[in-house]
Amino acid sequence: MNNYEALFEDENDIVSGSPMSKYWGVVSKTQTDNLHQEFDDIVERIAIMESIIEENHEIQDFDKAIKNYALANRDKIDELKKSVYMELTGKLIFRATD
Repeated sequence: MNNYEALFEDENDIVSGSPMSKYWGVVSKTQTDNLHQEFDDIVERIAIMESIIEENHEIQDFDKAIKNYALANRDKIDELKKSVYMELTGKLIFRATD
């Protein structure tokens, strides 16, 4: 995952909005087939990550482990979310040009 933190020192400077708002702006202009494929890719990625986590945690503790990690690492997660939104926005734009 790329780190796009430098782009968002001032979130309104380069992209005139947050990474989340730019993502949803691109989504609203993207063809349905591309959205469906990208969403399927996201679901697959989540399934893989869940499988990896399940190797280290009991399934009953899965949600608890995620919540505890998020609470303990809030700043890191917030920055990573920005990078993920930018990555997904780029993927949608790239799919639209295929």
